[in-house]
Amino acid sequence: MSDLGYRPCAGIIIMNADGLIFVGQRIDSIAEAWQLPQGGIDDGKDAEAAALRELGEETGIAPNHVTLIAQAPGEFYYDLPDELIGKVWKGKWRGQRQRWFLYRFNGSDTDVNIATEHQEFRAWRWATPAEVIDLAVPFKRKLYEDVFAALAPHLPNQLA
Repeated sequence: MSDLGYRPCAGIIIMNADGLIFVGQRIDSIAEAWQLPQGGIDDGKDAEAAALRELGEETGIAPNHVTLIAQAPGEFYYDLPDELIGKVWKGKWRGQRQRWFLYRFNGSDTDVNIATEHQEFRAWRWATPAEVIDLAVPFKRKLYEDVFAALAPHLPNQLA
């Protein structure tokens, strides 16, 4: 499957006033699969626009409830486990290449509504970066470590 490419994707970290990060539990997995909001970047579209689209599609948070803090430099990659290659994303990709954005959440918890039209999360919570990494599926943990490291100057020191 090494001839398969990487799906272009945007990821979004939403940090509340307490410095905690939004993380959602995937609805399509029986495993404890928690992740940060993320989604594909359509051809010819801007990565930040895709991130804000995913914000609404996955969390129900309106763009006026967030403020951009930083964009992680470069792209981050992860590979799917062998048993998932060819089964997700219509077998078109071997993993994802992602651009990441850190936003301050200016709303309240009542502004979060994961019961969206195409619901992706069954539950959500606020967590420290370390908790987000621990909750993630194993094949995404290194990616999350790298993203949090890249954005560490913008995260509260005690949580980075």
